Amino acid sequence: MKPMRDILAAVALVGLALLSLPARAALQITDDRGDVVNFERSPQRIVSLLPSLAETVCELGQCQRLVGVDRYTNWPASVKPLPKVGGGLDPNIEQIVALRPDVVLMATSSRAGDRLRALGLKVVALEPKTHADVQRVMLKIGQLLEVPDAQKIWRAIDAAVMAAAQSLPASVRGTRVYFEVNPGPYAAGESSFIGETLTRLGTKNIVPASLGPFPKLNPEYIVRAAPDLIMVGQRSVDGMLQRPGWMSMRAMRAQHLCVFPADESDTLVRPGPRMAEGARLMVRCLADKAPGAKKAGVRP
Repeated sequence: MKPMRDILAAVALVGLALLSLPARAALQITDDRGDVVNFERSPQRIVSLLPSLAETVCELGQCQRLVGVDRYTNWPASVKPLPKVGGGLDPNIEQIVALRPDVVLMATSSRAGDRLRALGLKVVALEPKTHADVQRVMLKIGQLLEVPDAQKIWRAIDAAVMAAAQSLPASVRGTRVYFEVNPGPYAAGESSFIGETLTRLGTKNIVPASLGPFPKLNPEYIVRAAPDLIMVGQRSVDGMLQRPGWMSMRAMRAQHLCVFPADESDTLVRPGPRMAEGARLMVRCLADKAPGAKKAGVRP
């Protein structure tokens, strides 16, 4: 048997070895760029540079952690008084630093991440583009904020989208839809989260997945495709009326056209927790304006 002195010496050496190991982060997140970001604790001061990410933070019941948002974030109402730090592509770096955030949430497409990291800030880049992305981002932010029921919240959103689809009159299923995201024209293709919602509603998107999620189209393409129904935001509709050949489309002549005011348009084009509300807006549009609904006498 070893003498007690040797045993104590061995224990001391093990203790010194453990102390020399680098401290393990309490929380570790891998973002959509593949970057691993370590936190000693869940961040309490958050700056968000993408509306859908701020909305997700709030949907998870953590709005009080937001200390700054981009200029486009306007929901829920509690975020409106927060400091605006520019846009996702042109943020005010000095203002962000002054807010002393524990983390900055931004889109992967933002070019500001490297500058913020160089200044010592932690950055998590997340960019939802599909329904699966919205779920993944919600769970990722739930992990970051240590919200245990993020999966339950997502299931409620997904179930509400399904309920909206089931409420759609059978007479309008199969309607061929063109959804314009913004002037350009930029459309919501089949592979976008908007296109996925339209598919779940049983409609047909005139913009195939092969063109990408949000392709810029030649206006003549839409004229040739001759959609049954057009969905567009109020911000885009004026220029649409001036496009050559557009008034010859049956959808335009017969007013099979839904024009969404700014607040509804924001709901529709943001891939976040309000997807179910977006689905209900699309159902209302189809029930009110689709050719099949008119024939069946359906009311919204």
